[in-house]
Amino acid sequence: MADARIGFFPALLLAGGIAFAGVQMGKGIERFRTADRTVTVKGLAERDVKSDFAVWTLSFRRAANEFSAVQQMLTGDRERIIAFLRGEGFTDAEIEVRPLQVQDLLAREYGSERVALRFNGQGQVTVKSARVDAVAQASNKVDPLIEAGVQLGGDDSGGGPRYQLRGFNDVKPHLLEEATLSAREQAKKFAADAGATLGPLKSANQGAIRILDDDGSDMDTSRTIGKRLRVVSTFEFALE
Repeated sequence: MADARIGFFPALLLAGGIAFAGVQMGKGIERFRTADRTVTVKGLAERDVKSDFAVWTLSFRRAANEFSAVQQMLTGDRERIIAFLRGEGFTDAEIEVRPLQVQDLLAREYGSERVALRFNGQGQVTVKSARVDAVAQASNKVDPLIEAGVQLGGDDSGGGPRYQLRGFNDVKPHLLEEATLSAREQAKKFAADAGATLGPLKSANQGAIRILDDDGSDMDTSRTIGKRLRVVSTFEFALE
């Protein structure tokens, strides 16, 4: 019976230690080493930001049995798209026009001789602008182009504008500062609970800054104007 009691107390202490560690992990404490009296914590910081640049590629296609017919249709489509974009307030500096391309399907080395239409052509007009709201609004007004017979689509158009955060480096220092403050607050609380004083920072790992879309997903962050930046940094502090 005495042996059973002797084994009970170490088990109780071990269970208490595990429970304490579990609580601290939930608070951001990653590791506590009694040997050298240090504590390692993770600091989380998030910030919602707005994209500051948009790239919108409008791809269009035509096909016919006559080369000149395809070229004429593509030229007309390009003029309609440019007129539409200018009507939406975009300047020539924001509009990039790429050369038309027409392919003879029968001239391909490994092409089939049975094609519905011999000549297949495509063109692209790209908007590059810092006015992201204007791009977003214009991308929802393309119905008149479709009604005019412009065949919008293709892999390069991708279904709409892509939004970028070119001012990322301006936001980065503030985000890392927030992560550092978060980690220090957690470390201070842990030190106080342990009856110690938080000492100097011994090491730090910035961690990777993730760019998510506005609902926290990272599936395709280029499709949303709003973005969420998230970083988890790791810091090791001495305890005194």
